[in-house]
Amino acid sequence: MQKINRNVVLALLSLTSLVFLLFQLCYYKFYLSQKNGAAFSKVRGSQSGQDSTRWHVVRKFLGLISSHNIPVYLIDPLILGLVAKDIEQIRSSPDGPSPECKYFCAPRDFTTFALLDKTWKHEAGLFRTAEKMGFQWLKIINKDPRLDGMDDLSGMEIPLHYIFKLASHAIHLVVFYERSGNFLWHGPLRLKQHIDRKFVPFRKLHFGRYPGAYEKPELLLVSIDDLKVQIPKNPSSFLQEMSHSRFLECRYREARAFFQLYPDDASLDAVEFRKKAKSLLHLAALTLNNLGVKFWLSSGTCLGWYRQCNVIPHSKDVDLGIFIRDYKADIIPAFQKAGLPLKHKFGKVEDSLELSFQGEDDVKLDIFFFYEEDDHIWNGGTQAKSGKKFKYLFPKFTLCWTEFVELKVHVPCETLQYVEANYGPEWKVPVKMWDWKSSPSNVQDNGVWPVDEWDDVIQIY
Repeated sequence: MQKINRNVVLALLSLTSLVFLLFQLCYYKFYLSQKNGAAFSKVRGSQSGQDSTRWHVVRKFLGLISSHNIPVYLIDPLILGLVAKDIEQIRSSPDGPSPECKYFCAPRDFTTFALLDKTWKHEAGLFRTAEKMGFQWLKIINKDPRLDGMDDLSGMEIPLHYIFKLASHAIHLVVFYERSGNFLWHGPLRLKQHIDRKFVPFRKLHFGRYPGAYEKPELLLVSIDDLKVQIPKNPSSFLQEMSHSRFLECRYREARAFFQLYPDDASLDAVEFRKKAKSLLHLAALTLNNLGVKFWLSSGTCLGWYRQCNVIPHSKDVDLGIFIRDYKADIIPAFQKAGLPLKHKFGKVEDSLELSFQGEDDVKLDIFFFYEEDDHIWNGGTQAKSGKKFKYLFPKFTLCWTEFVELKVHVPCETLQYVEANYGPEWKVPVKMWDWKSSPSNVQDNGVWPVDEWDDVIQIY
């Protein structure tokens, strides 16, 4: 009797397990596949069903945007990194079937594409179609900084990011906008309170930790893993640009508060100087960019951007910084060819180099070269009549993009520390009487040039 009961129990347990297993299989096949698109046939050359899922989600997304005539291009750094290694082969390969799923099957939680805002305006229809295809979607909106100005701090919100989720994979669609400096900008990904933080692994997204600035890319239509997709023509250059794309907005609210305390100089002389300074800065940027020399707003020009979003009218010059490692001997002849004669050259490449070029009328361009030490960065100064040397110390900093007088230009990312080092804790208070040898908070004596070197290190034209 005991033996029979044991067999019956074992049989019932086995039957129950089989029924449960069949139920799971049916649930997976008929529920998840219909609702979330999870059941996909295996794509050629993929290693697992999960690899296949990634490829199929990308394929369905490309079909979705194609049906609405929305031009997107691939900016996913992981995939572009793989593509960059094989770019010549990809460019020359026929459109036939790929032997394996090499790129879109790479392990990752999401795939990233870009969309230029002005190329589409019909999002309602897109989302209805997306839902019919099984996608869940999320729209991230925030304030449009392009509408900010000294007279208007607009509260208008614009879409910055879209996320389409299907099964276990997500598509991150980054929206790019054109800025007046003739470059593309994307905003940060800031989640509002009502948004589900578990919708996707937001912290892993490559775009959105901070705003970014990019040149307009030239695109190339290629076939990758049997999928037609647009990519930047030079993926390696795009990835390099991405690693240094962080963007800082001008602080218009703080600038308005500043001008409430210290009314702006709207005199004819001030307006004329700002016009000339803007023209000089654009010419300097064009010249240095053509040489491939990285530079940033420094000294009073940086202070003007950070404090009042404009050129300081009583500064009478434009100040730029360049790391000495980026120095090129072509700089002087390039500026002279651009119509900016050399006004003076102080120091030498090894120590305290400084160049000054004469712009229109009395507006000049000063270029300071910065030297890196273990725990700080410095630039030098020279007094022509005495040969005295000065050193200006700054905490180490990195470079970010900003938009200034309709120009995409670098500034120190750690702008406050940079400005405070140069102008002290009272940098918010305008100072019209400024002595470059004693006024800066970070200046210190640095010896005297030997008399026998003066002909080389003190050149005035």
